[in-house]
Amino acid sequence: MRRFSIAVLAAVTLSTALSAVPAHAGEDGGRPGLAHCADGACHFDVPPGTYDVRVVLGGKTASATSVSGETRRSLLPETAAPAGERVTRSFTVNVRTPEGEPTGPDGTPGLDLRIGGSAPALAGIKVTPARHARQIFLVGDSTVCDQPGDPYSGWGQQLPQYLRQGLAVANYADSGESTVTYLGNPRLWATVRPLIRPGDLVLVQLAHNDKTTDEATYRANLETLVAGVRERGGQPVLVTPIVRRWFNTDGTLNNGTALLVNGLGVDHPAVTRSVAAARDVPLIDLTAKTKALVESLGVEGSKALYLYNEKRDNTHTSVRGATAYAGLVRDELVTRHLVPKGKVRVG
Repeated sequence: MRRFSIAVLAAVTLSTALSAVPAHAGEDGGRPGLAHCADGACHFDVPPGTYDVRVVLGGKTASATSVSGETRRSLLPETAAPAGERVTRSFTVNVRTPEGEPTGPDGTPGLDLRIGGSAPALAGIKVTPARHARQIFLVGDSTVCDQPGDPYSGWGQQLPQYLRQGLAVANYADSGESTVTYLGNPRLWATVRPLIRPGDLVLVQLAHNDKTTDEATYRANLETLVAGVRERGGQPVLVTPIVRRWFNTDGTLNNGTALLVNGLGVDHPAVTRSVAAARDVPLIDLTAKTKALVESLGVEGSKALYLYNEKRDNTHTSVRGATAYAGLVRDELVTRHLVPKGKVRVG
C-alpha cells in the first residue's frame, strides 16, 4: 500500500458494499481516494497516534451507514441520510500497536476502517492528526477489552461510538488480567502509565480475575493504579465490575457469583467503592447499573446481553450487551461531569 497524505479528503466510490456517490466538488483536491477505499473498507498508512476522521455520508437513495475500525471497535453508530442528501459526522480514533489487546498480535499497521450499516453510502472521508484530543484510557479485563472475534465484545470496544470528535478511547484492557497481573506485566501498566497526559481520563475495571487476591492486596493494587494516574496528571476513575448473569430462584442477582465476591470472601465492588471514597476518586458503579438492567430483563430477556445462547457464558457480553453497558458508562461520564455533554452521542 503506497503512503497516503492524511490531509487529503478522499472521494470514494465503493463498488459493492457502498452506493456510488461522488464527493462534493473540490473535496478530493484533485487526488482520487479510490486506492484507499474498496469493498466497504478503507486503509490509511499512518503511524501510531490519534486521528480525527470526518466522513460524508449519503447517496441518491436513502442510506444508513455505520463505521467500525481496527480490532472491531464501533466508531460511529448507524447514521441515516435521506435520499439525495449528505450527512457529515466526525470522530477521533486511537491507532496503536498492538491495535487490540496489549498482549495480542500487532494487527495491521495504519488505520483500518470498515463501512457497514443496513444501506451504507460513503461519499467522502478525511483523516487528519488530532491536535487537542483528550484520551480515555481503559484498564481492564476481557469484559472491557477489544475482543478479536465474534461473538465476543467488551464494553470498551463499543464505547467509541458514543463519543464525538475530541475524545478518543485508548483501550488497554486485556483478557485474563487481575490487578496483580496488570501491574506486573510490562506490556500493561508499565506501558500505559507513561502515555497518560494531564487531563486524560483513566477508567479502571479489574476484578473478574482477582479470584485468589486477598482484600489487602486488592485494595493496595487499586490504590497503586490511582496514584500512578495522578502522578502523571491524569484523572483516575474507578469502575466496579459488570455483573455475571447468575440468577437466584427469586429472580435477583443477590449472590456472590453474580456480584463478584471471590473465594476468599473479598467483595470486589465494595472494596472498589471504599477505595474511591477514601482516595476521593470518581466512581462508576457499573455493578449496580448492570445488576439493575439484568434483573429488569429477567432470566430470559437478559440472555441476549451475554453469550449464554452461543457459549452458555454468563460472564462475557455480546455486541448487544457490550453496547448497552458502554451506554451506561457514557451516561455516568456525563452525569459525573467527567466529559462535557456536548462531547457524547445520545440515543
